[in-house]
Order: sequence, then structure tokens, then C-alpha cells
Amino acid sequence: GHQNVHDMRIAQVRGIAEDMDGNRRKQRQRAFEDQEQLSSNDPKRINDAAVAVMEKYQSTAYAPRAALLAAQVNIQTRDVARAKSQLQWVVAHAGEDGLKDVARLNLASVLLDEKNYAEALKLLDATAPESFVGLYADLKGDVLNAQGKMEEARAAYLQAFDKTDANSQYRSLIQMKLDALGSARLDTLGSGK
Repeated sequence: GHQNVHDMRIAQVRGIAEDMDGNRRKQRQRAFEDQEQLSSNDPKRINDAAVAVMEKYQSTAYAPRAALLAAQVNIQTRDVARAKSQLQWVVAHAGEDGLKDVARLNLASVLLDEKNYAEALKLLDATAPESFVGLYADLKGDVLNAQGKMEEARAAYLQAFDKTDANSQYRSLIQMKLDALGSARLDTLGSGK
């Protein structure tokens, strides 16, 4: 369930990030040794490399990417505190709005897992560019749903559905959430809440 949704959201975000990524080859070559570390599967090496890149190449497009990659690994290995600080760094320092949007989404997702709903919603209320509107709205729906705000969650999911490509697998996932809310509403009517 939740992990699957999370993975699909990451895949969607990664696709957008790769679209923005086409023209960054030279910086990547310069940071090649760090890249080697970053592509290892060892969380410690990845984090060490990310720290090095964030210090040495702070003003480049490469640093926020390294921080995002490390944050992703840290989320998977449950090192949430470190992931949060890396994502906050990207939101604060990335020169590209797209990277900030990816970081905001990931950070809001972490905050949702921590049941820190108010902070998550604050991040998701930022103005998102068109390519991110569906992702923001979907995650906002998840947060509102977790708070038991069914009608607001439904509105967010409908916006997400509307803004997501009709052929995307992700859209059928949003449809499932809308369907689940429909049956949840019947349950609450039945239980006299």
C-alpha cells in the first residue's frame, strides 16, 4: 500500500527531474569521484559523498541532486532526521525550482509519515508549477485523509486526478483513493460519526 504509492510517486518525480537534467553533463564529470560514491549501495558512502558535494559544489546544480539522492536512501533506511535536513537544505539552496519542488514533496511525505500534518500541509500549500500540481494535490489528499478530513481530501484527490496524465498508472492509483473515500463515507454514515 503506502510504500507502493511512495515508490510510484518517486518514479514520477524522478521522471520530471530527469527531464530537467539533460544539460548538466560537464558538472557531473567534474564531480565524477563523488558520483561513484553516490551510486554505491552503502548509505554511509552515499551520505559522505553527498556532504562532500554539498560543500565543494554548493552553488552548482549537482549539490541539490546529491542531497536528494542521499535523502532518498536515508528515507529507505529510516534515517529520517538526516533525510529531513538534506531535503530542507535543497528547499533552501537549490537554484532550480523543480528540485525544490521534488524536495518539498519528499519532505511533506516524511512529515506525513511522522503525523506532522500541519507542517506537511504548509509545504504543500506552496505554489507548484504545472507539472507538479497533480503530485502536490495527491499528497495533500493523503495528509487530509490521515486527518480524517474526508471532503477536503476528496477535493484534493479530484484535483490530482484532473492534473494527472490520463494514461498514467499514477492516475488509476488516485482513482483507487477516491473509490476508497467513497466507501469510507458510507462507513462513517453507517456508524453515526
